[in-house]
Amino acid sequence: MKKIIMLTAAALVAAMMLTGCARGAKVTTEGSTSMEKVIGGLGEAFHDSNPDLEVTYNATGSSGGITAVAEGRCDIGLSSRALKDSEKELGLTETVLAYDGIAIIVNNNNPVTSLSTEQIADIFTGKITNWSDVGGADSEIVLIGREAGSGTRDGFESVTGTEDMCKYRQQLTSTGDVITTVSMNENAIGYASVASVSNAVKTVSVDGVLPSETTIKDGSYPIQRPFVLVTRSDDSLSDAAKSFLEYALSKDAADVILLMGAVPSN
Repeated sequence: MKKIIMLTAAALVAAMMLTGCARGAKVTTEGSTSMEKVIGGLGEAFHDSNPDLEVTYNATGSSGGITAVAEGRCDIGLSSRALKDSEKELGLTETVLAYDGIAIIVNNNNPVTSLSTEQIADIFTGKITNWSDVGGADSEIVLIGREAGSGTRDGFESVTGTEDMCKYRQQLTSTGDVITTVSMNENAIGYASVASVSNAVKTVSVDGVLPSETTIKDGSYPIQRPFVLVTRSDDSLSDAAKSFLEYALSKDAADVILLMGAVPSN
């Protein structure tokens, strides 16, 4: 009996070596809070087809994820902005997984339904400070944004030309916190990943265009950015991580990405 058990165990080890993935292996991801739904959906779908593999997610923001993968603390970094040249020089490679619109959100009780890109820039830089100047109530505008290092903030400020000029009342550390804060303040305005926005807040059109799969894909919605998978350029990914990366970029994953509110890159 012992010989049979030993042979069986050896056979199992050999089989796992052939598949390239150890039983119970983990794929660790870290970074953008805006990518939580997308990476969560992909991780669940991947696990359903590969029950011995688990995808974990740690929400630390885009810069946190980039640093983590550079330091070897996770397999795949998640960034909702493109890599900077200085980050590529650390030996990192970016792969665009999907595109995401950055929604401009207001409280559901706010009568404003549309803003131009110029008005948005003027609001966030403090040139427009009262809602009455853009068709709203006679109330002070309360600016809610993300913390420095956030991919969402970087994308928003880059597109609107407001880098280092925004007059935030609050700078929050997650997309969910921005949505919650705007939902609780009738005078607040903020920005958040389209993939994360709920009916707790109202999305306003930008230059007459609402964010959607169609308008993000055709480029007519002006405030959008990439969802990026960040890996080390030395090809040091584990077999499990390589398998997940291949799946995430496949046509099979495209429907999951769409379901999670983003537009797949392929």
